Amino acid sequence: MKLPRWTGPVLLVAALAGGAFLAYEGLAPRPRSPEVSYTLLNGSQKHSGQWNGKVMLVNFWATSCTTCVAEMPEVVATYEKFKGRGFDTLAVAMSYDPPAYVANFVETRKLPFSVAIDNTGEVAKSFGKVQLTPTTFLINKRGEIVKRYVGAPDFAALHGIIEKLLAEG
Repeated sequence: MKLPRWTGPVLLVAALAGGAFLAYEGLAPRPRSPEVSYTLLNGSQKHSGQWNGKVMLVNFWATSCTTCVAEMPEVVATYEKFKGRGFDTLAVAMSYDPPAYVANFVETRKLPFSVAIDNTGEVAKSFGKVQLTPTTFLINKRGEIVKRYVGAPDFAALHGIIEKLLAEG
């Protein structure tokens, strides 16, 4: 089958437009992490401004969420692997999760990172009305959201992204 003579230039323009779009998408600014204040289980008050210069994993979870409970050992392993290199983790328990259940989970599983209870739901709301758990955000050193996961992430791929983010200046 012979194509019309004008097909070549049309395909070239389409390819260039597609490439320009992809280049533009790569340059598009990433959304900023919201400014949030939160209370840790130990009662201390924290603010997202304290994340500056760190790669952060912010994990919204609940003790009643089977996927959350199943992924938590991987979240712990990720924290342990990268914690000495400018990486930190914050687990945010959803507002409907009873504080006693959260405290018991943290104690029995010996979670090594910070855990907050989002009593008012404001932290989840600030991150785009998080309702499904687990929902996890990966934030770079500049406070930009690099990746959002709904459900358990592919932890091997996540580790690769964290490595790249830690290497950034």
